[in-house]
Amino acid sequence: PWLRHVFADGGYAGPKLSERLAKIGKWTIQIVKRSDAANGFELLPRRWVVERTFAWLGRCRRLAKDFEATVASATAWLFLAHIRLLTRKIARNG
Repeated sequence: PWLRHVFADGGYAGPKLSERLAKIGKWTIQIVKRSDAANGFELLPRRWVVERTFAWLGRCRRLAKDFEATVASATAWLFLAHIRLLTRKIARNG
């Protein structure tokens, strides 16, 4: 696969994720942590991309809840939702 770099939340900072990724290929992982000195809301680098994507996908009624029985079915609906989002963006800008 073309994806080789993973951004993860501070909850995944332990050795489990890096060991698992090492077993399945050459992956690099970057843990995005919040500063200890932060008070209130702080925008974390790269984390907003994931949150924004989840918000876009949350607008799709089929993906609002976990209705799918198999991972393959859930992945297919996720791809369809992304295709819909991208075609709308292209149509708006074209």
